[in-house]
Amino acid sequence: MHCIESHFGEEDDNEVHSCPQYVACDVCTGRKLKAFKSCLVCLASYCEQHLQPHYESPAFEKHQLLDPSGMLQENICSREEEVMKMLCCADRQYPNTEAVNHSADKALEESEKISAELIRLVEKRSSDVKREIRAQLNGKLSQIAELQEKTEHKITWLKRKDVGLRKLSRTKDHNEFRRCYPSLARIGRLKDFSAVNKSPVGHFKGITGTLSEVRDELEEALREKWTNISLGMTKADVLLPDPEPKTRDEFLKYSCDITLDPNTANKQLLLSEGNRKATYVSKAQSYSSHPDRFPAWPLVLSREWLTGVHYWEVECKGKGVKVAVAFKHTGGFTSRRGFGGNDMSWAFVFDNSGYKFMYKKSTTTIPGPQSSRIGVHLDHGAGNLSFYSVSDTMTLLHRVKTTFTQPLYAGIGLFPALGVTAGGGSATFCKLK
Repeated sequence: MHCIESHFGEEDDNEVHSCPQYVACDVCTGRKLKAFKSCLVCLASYCEQHLQPHYESPAFEKHQLLDPSGMLQENICSREEEVMKMLCCADRQYPNTEAVNHSADKALEESEKISAELIRLVEKRSSDVKREIRAQLNGKLSQIAELQEKTEHKITWLKRKDVGLRKLSRTKDHNEFRRCYPSLARIGRLKDFSAVNKSPVGHFKGITGTLSEVRDELEEALREKWTNISLGMTKADVLLPDPEPKTRDEFLKYSCDITLDPNTANKQLLLSEGNRKATYVSKAQSYSSHPDRFPAWPLVLSREWLTGVHYWEVECKGKGVKVAVAFKHTGGFTSRRGFGGNDMSWAFVFDNSGYKFMYKKSTTTIPGPQSSRIGVHLDHGAGNLSFYSVSDTMTLLHRVKTTFTQPLYAGIGLFPALGVTAGGGSATFCKLK
């Protein structure tokens, strides 16, 4: 028996329905016409006539059409009883991609609006400060002009007095001298202008100093709030974690620029090269007091906090270097052996006896090829932290699998007691891009 395809069902019903490739329209009554398309949302098949609403009505705009299929039920999730999240062959995206894009677009729109409001607020405050400075400047200049006028008048008056006194000093008439001298000798009290000269400069320095404090406080607040934003985006991630790279080129795709935060640097550490390098020095640096500064151990944290996937390399000079990651410290490292001596940090140690790994006061000796450059790969969301020896090749030295509950910071620790030559050891975050 041969199958004769027809859109209008002119062949015998038994013959038509016995053909395996034939799918009937689910809407037709009586004689059912051959389906032209099947709908994954409606879970029904339609002939050309009954398919027209899908093309004409906005209500069907989001419906997904495919070639006629008699197995639509197989595309239903048995647990949820909903349409399976099937990969769309047309654009290689999941059906929920539009919702994600819409959500992201809305978030971008809102963030741009809020950012614009912040910029307007800062610009308004900047205008207010400029207006206040100009007003005070005009006031000071007016005072100075008034004082200058009075001073010049006083000088002219004193010069006349001087001429009169010189003339009187040459007279030989004693009676005339006694009569004129008292009036000429009265000069009066001269005003001390030293305070006037110093006051304006000190006043304006006070304004700029206050603005600097506001800037630092705003920067710190934004940094702390950004942590919450980043963690929120990480938790909302719908993608599977990427596999750990294999070659150095693959690692470099995740390279990040890291600089050290001067506010955390112990006073025995000298920062240089744009705050990329830390060097142990015997003379304590004159850093200002700051609550984030490490008071006892020669440690320093990065300015940048890390979530997501990152890779960086540290060039170590001398022996006695800790390459670490840590949660933001609160002084807890003071009595806990620094990085790796607590449950807030993980440290890879480069010293005279080779490599070691430290965590929670536990030290593990790590075998592997010696290299002065240590590579660090962090996948915060997956809880993976890996340390590599970097030379002509990359050799995995140690890997940590855990759960990171906070953003991490890159850290450096330097210890001259472990055999560092005079002048102190150093560690430098390498430029990889």
